[in-house]
Amino acid sequence: MLREFPPPPRAEQFSELIKKRLEEVKAAGGTRETVTVDWNGQQIHVDVIDLPLSGLYLNPGTHRIRAQRTHRPAQDRNLDKDPFGEAGQEYLRVLLQARPSNPDARDPDFDKLKDDLRQFGQNDPGLVTRHGVLVNGNTRAVALRELGQQTMRVGVLPPSFTQADVDAVELALQLRQDQRRDYSYINRLLAMEEQAALGRTPEQIAKEFRIRTATYHQERWILSVIKELNDRSASGGGIALRLVDWEGAQERLKELQRLYVKLESLDRDQAEILKEWRLAAILLDFSKTDVRHIDEVFLDEGYLEKTLPAELADSGTVSQAESVSIPGLGLDVPAASTAVSAARALNDRILRAAATVRSATALPDSERAEAQALLDGAKDAFDKAIDGHGRDARVRKRKQLAPARLADACANIEQCVIELVQARTSHSLDEEAFDEAVLKLQGSLRKLAQQAGRGMPNPGDGVSWLLAAAVAEGSR
Repeated sequence: MLREFPPPPRAEQFSELIKKRLEEVKAAGGTRETVTVDWNGQQIHVDVIDLPLSGLYLNPGTHRIRAQRTHRPAQDRNLDKDPFGEAGQEYLRVLLQARPSNPDARDPDFDKLKDDLRQFGQNDPGLVTRHGVLVNGNTRAVALRELGQQTMRVGVLPPSFTQADVDAVELALQLRQDQRRDYSYINRLLAMEEQAALGRTPEQIAKEFRIRTATYHQERWILSVIKELNDRSASGGGIALRLVDWEGAQERLKELQRLYVKLESLDRDQAEILKEWRLAAILLDFSKTDVRHIDEVFLDEGYLEKTLPAELADSGTVSQAESVSIPGLGLDVPAASTAVSAARALNDRILRAAATVRSATALPDSERAEAQALLDGAKDAFDKAIDGHGRDARVRKRKQLAPARLADACANIEQCVIELVQARTSHSLDEEAFDEAVLKLQGSLRKLAQQAGRGMPNPGDGVSWLLAAAVAEGSR
């Protein structure tokens, strides 16, 4: 949601400095450097000036690290409380140079940006408010400070710009195709949600993000699922999964959404169970190809039930209500089936264990060890189930290969009949080549008959005909 931030410390003094620098640029005459800003469907040009890096503030509302802020909840709360304080600004600095999927690790892309700035300098200006808060160029400012630079070239937004204007400008700049570092996946989802909260239509947001409207709805579904799972992962102590924990799962989540939509209209219970199991597998860090094995056959054949240890299988022991009452409406709707409830209960345990293991909060070693043991048991069970399904799928594929090959041969022979008729009509048939090809067919059919006659005590009509034809041909 949109939040108005208070002015930073020394805002008035810095505003005066910005005003003087802008006046100096205008008084100097000649060609002035400007930067183009997209705002409310129009382009405006703002003057560029040099400002001391020490006076610029990193933007606490930047969309670039919105999800990563939840990495350390205590520091995130402190940043909310004092966005321009020393501790809050330091937390922003750490996140801006960190890997989006793992904020504890430094991002190689940040170091590439830093090397580029060291070698070529600052090519493109940043963008600031009249109070010196960076709208665009936060990451560059962090890199320039690490390089020991004293100033930064920035365009200055008009003093009339509100926080909503600032956010819109930042979003437009970051969605350009030529940006050096794109938003991470979760931060794009949050930016879409924010735009929807401002009253924009799905079509407008899709156009802004350069995606199809159907993709926008898919992304909103994914974000709602992530938020629901994070809420479900919360334990009594308030420990919960964070948005950043789902970075890197983009393609797996999109495939899940497509499967869910396909199955929901056919069998909602099946769709819900597979959704819970796939989400658990994603959280357990299975690859995209592994997660794909969790499909309708995986559910129907009960692969997971065969491998779950007793302590996890007991997660499904839940009471079944016939219906659920909706407060205030006086309506009763059918409750989730026992199988769906069992899948949710299993996933809830995995979610809470993952939240405990990944939490930055100080926890007893015994509690983390217990959670890790649960995750290890769940991953082993899923691994065995997925492997079993994959192995059986390969066997099924091999069983289907011979009939498929023969069906292809039949299709080729049917086409051969048509082409034989056409060749005779046009008197273009190469009879010798055709005769040689028929002899090869004769040899191939003999080999096929020999193999088909083995291990089939009760052959069907087709195989019986083939064997009889081979015997008749051999007796000639």
